[in-house]
Amino acid sequence: MVVLSKIYTRTGDAGTTALGDGSRVPKTSPRVEAYGTVDEANATIGLARLHAAGDMDARLAAIQNDLFDLGADLCRPNMDKDGEAEYPPLRMVSGQVERLEAEIDAMNDALEPLRSFVLPGGSALSAHLHLCRTVTRRAERLCVDLAGEEDVNEAAVKYLNRLSDWFFVASRIANDDGRSDVLWVPGANR
Repeated sequence: MVVLSKIYTRTGDAGTTALGDGSRVPKTSPRVEAYGTVDEANATIGLARLHAAGDMDARLAAIQNDLFDLGADLCRPNMDKDGEAEYPPLRMVSGQVERLEAEIDAMNDALEPLRSFVLPGGSALSAHLHLCRTVTRRAERLCVDLAGEEDVNEAAVKYLNRLSDWFFVASRIANDDGRSDVLWVPGANR
């Protein structure tokens, strides 16, 4: 259970922040950049949800919750010491990745195959989902970069990779099942 009775602590005034294991790192560390960008992706989903309803809104809400799980995973380094922790760290699991894959497959079944690249746009929801996709791709790149230097849960990276694909397919669903997609016309303005 999280209890936040005081929002500011002044402990970060010198440019450091605490990780989930209590260690302090610069706020510009690759780990903080990675989970900070996951948080940014989550905020973009909040904007997208202003235009979503029904099943799409419920799926986006589930993803927002997953991204908090992912942030908790990323802020807890030293995976090899998980068994020594007073409280078991929250880690992403393959089931979360598999759920995204199943949702992607189900959404994609409603779509005609693409004959061109899609430009971000169309409906308001689709445009916001494209923003979610690009921020998620950045979060993934940062996690891959971090994994080159430190331990990162493999399921966390896989989740971000599938999530950006999820946003792409969902953006097409939000464009009248792809019928209102804005297609790229190569060289159209030469």
